[in-house]
Amino acid sequence: MPWQVYFQRVLSAKTPFVAQTLSFVATFGCLFSAAPAVVIGAIAASTDWNKTDFGQTLIPADRYRDVLPIVLQYLCPPAVSFIGLGAVSAAVMSSVDSSVLSASSMFTQNVYKPFRSLAGKPSETELIWVMRAFIVFTGAASTLAAIKVNSTYELWLLCSDLVYVILFPQLLCIMYVPFSNGYGSVTAYILGWILRIGGGEAIIGLQPFIKFPLFDEDTQVQKFPYKTMIMVINIITILVISWATKALFKKEILPRRFDIFQTADHKDISYHKATDKADDQFDGDDENFDTKL
Repeated sequence: MPWQVYFQRVLSAKTPFVAQTLSFVATFGCLFSAAPAVVIGAIAASTDWNKTDFGQTLIPADRYRDVLPIVLQYLCPPAVSFIGLGAVSAAVMSSVDSSVLSASSMFTQNVYKPFRSLAGKPSETELIWVMRAFIVFTGAASTLAAIKVNSTYELWLLCSDLVYVILFPQLLCIMYVPFSNGYGSVTAYILGWILRIGGGEAIIGLQPFIKFPLFDEDTQVQKFPYKTMIMVINIITILVISWATKALFKKEILPRRFDIFQTADHKDISYHKATDKADDQFDGDDENFDTKL
């Protein structure tokens, strides 16, 4: 599943072999990392909470999300509780900081810079200020989401949903379809969002306005596996639009001056065939940019 951290590690790998190795090793690392959470949950489920200061027989269902701090507070010495909660808070803030910075950097380099270059090459100072502004926007949006949504677990589910529906087709085609290009990617991205929003989302109170097959009118629930269908539609869209636009511009059926992504001049090179020289040049530019930021 292409999470943000997966994007960072795999796409920054020096060679395809390193990326594959990281992917397989991370599988076992994730299983190992999940063990403490399972153990803590089992402890909480088997504890007689009447014998603690918690004062209840069982943890109420509406406080399941607080299992970790409850276990640390009532089943551990004060020093362990203090250090444990501090470590969890530090880990969360570190993840938030990394996510905000990486999202802002990707937006600036992959979205703003290419479109801004159509009107002239942007200066590094301009890019830095755009990144700073997007950091503020991302932080404000994240704060608003944290205030409005009651469950972290629901946010996690929503995030995994969007990654599967929107981002997975993009990563798959970038990695394994040499002729995929920006036109197919942008078209699939927009179409995917429209279809996904149209399906509705109870977590954020979004009512469906696209009724897929087997839609339940009484409960307003989509019973058809529409998320998988949207994911497949996105993959097909990327393939069809990428192939069509490349052919149209290459045969000059469409004037090349309208080819903003310059697909006609690009060779079909997949991620696995990227040269070390290109990687070194990208890394050098990125380091220079980060240093100035």
